[in-house]
Amino acid sequence: MDTINKSPLSEQVTTNGVPKEKESHEEEDEKSAAVSVGPGEHPLQFRYSLWFSRRTAGSKNSATSYEQSIKPIGTFASVEQFWAYYVHMIGPGDLSGHADLHMFKEGIKPMWEDEANRSGGKWMVRLRKGLSARYWEYLILAMLGEQFMVGDELCGAVVSIRFQEDIISVWNRTASNRAVTERIRDTMMRVLNLPPNTVIEYKCHDASLKDNSSYRNTDVFVR
Repeated sequence: MDTINKSPLSEQVTTNGVPKEKESHEEEDEKSAAVSVGPGEHPLQFRYSLWFSRRTAGSKNSATSYEQSIKPIGTFASVEQFWAYYVHMIGPGDLSGHADLHMFKEGIKPMWEDEANRSGGKWMVRLRKGLSARYWEYLILAMLGEQFMVGDELCGAVVSIRFQEDIISVWNRTASNRAVTERIRDTMMRVLNLPPNTVIEYKCHDASLKDNSSYRNTDVFVR
């Protein structure tokens, strides 16, 4: 994946993919509110925002510290605006350590505590190192193309870069809605073209809040 660093992200992202803190979240909210579809552009059904986060050594494991660590990259409303960001971003395969890229519907923060996420959960697939860039692209393009067909139930997606493995996840709004969660699971397996016997896991955000963990104590399914 390209790692070119040009506008519009050149003033927001350093060469290691970390957004510079030139703007507050409030300023970013004002900027995203002004995003609209330009002449000749192809509108998306929903507007999305891109985020980046990295856990640094010694950082406190709390909601406050995590919220401070997630940095907005930008918001887009059309296919063309998405590609303007995407082709200039550092890809998952070029990140190291403990880092995450997020793509969520506008107005939803990639946090368990966000009102849109609080009653939901996430499907996740663990990947061996070197595969995350390809699967992440498949996943977010399927989201933007509305292949999941669950409307507002889909909140966003995350690719998590870890030392021993990478993890991609899809977040939904209502964990108790079995029909929706199963449709998201089945669509995720299809668009990623996962091989037989792939393990796919689900965890409610309420459970994550209780054990303060994203990827432990999950419900495991085998494709």
